[in-house]
Amino acid sequence: MPPHESNDLPPNLAELAEDFHAVTQQERLQLLLELSRELPKPPERYAGKLDSMERVDECQSPLFLAVEVGQDAERTVNLFFEAPPEAPTTRGFAGILHEGLDGLPAQEVLDVPDDAPYRFGLSEAVSPLRMRGMVGMLARIKRQVRLRVQSLDLGAGQES
Repeated sequence: MPPHESNDLPPNLAELAEDFHAVTQQERLQLLLELSRELPKPPERYAGKLDSMERVDECQSPLFLAVEVGQDAERTVNLFFEAPPEAPTTRGFAGILHEGLDGLPAQEVLDVPDDAPYRFGLSEAVSPLRMRGMVGMLARIKRQVRLRVQSLDLGAGQES
């Protein structure tokens, strides 16, 4: 992948994109499968509480997402996903976003280009419908980050 295609991605996401481009199309699917297996379970506070998470309807398989934004100065973002083990592609996409965005400051997450899901060379390996799922995940993450930051900023404004 040409360097200019990943230089506007956060470092972990850029590194993942480079990893995907360093291997064959078949190996990309293997890498996606590895990421699906490594996707962490959501914390206990979300266990069995899918109603407290947002369903990503763009995904072909059921995927639920929770975004938390810290009250620290950088507004650190934490991402949690729930998807069935029999949905490895969906889980793999979630794994990419988790590994690439979890723990970043809110502004860095918001600055991720909307076309980032297409930077992993996966559109040749999976269907456009599946790619739409990853695009939907990123859009919902960014929307939730914006809402939570606004809420925190409003709360901080009321305290002063």
